[in-house]
Amino acid sequence: MKAVNDILKQKSSHVFSVNSTISVFDALMEMMEKNISALLVVDDGKLTGIFTERDYARKIALKGLSSRQTTIADVMTKDPLTIKLNDDLDYCMNLMTDKHIRHLPVIEDEKVVGMISIGDLVKAIIESQKDTIKQLEGYINS
Repeated sequence: MKAVNDILKQKSSHVFSVNSTISVFDALMEMMEKNISALLVVDDGKLTGIFTERDYARKIALKGLSSRQTTIADVMTKDPLTIKLNDDLDYCMNLMTDKHIRHLPVIEDEKVVGMISIGDLVKAIIESQKDTIKQLEGYINS
């Protein structure tokens, strides 16, 4: 089974993050410019949270708060679940499914080294299944 590291090798190595003191509006602008749906929140080199479109919808829009006056610290998901480079994809998929989350920051030696999404996982699992099918077809046809 493939590991998180296999997914990260296929992705851009850049991890988008913001400081917890910026406004939700500025974070949304960053997300729009980068065409991403989640930002890691890093303060003093340490992962302190994650801010997602879901956080915006549930904690700003539905509560009638101002995205220009609210900081990320007020609405981010604090201390997000994280994974490591050598974690296998089944573990990650189960974690996302059980906890109803769509993004997992990847931590190695207490540093953020990447982030994977549910889409990354689905794509990798489908590719793995295609490889297995090809191997089985080769076995059957030989």
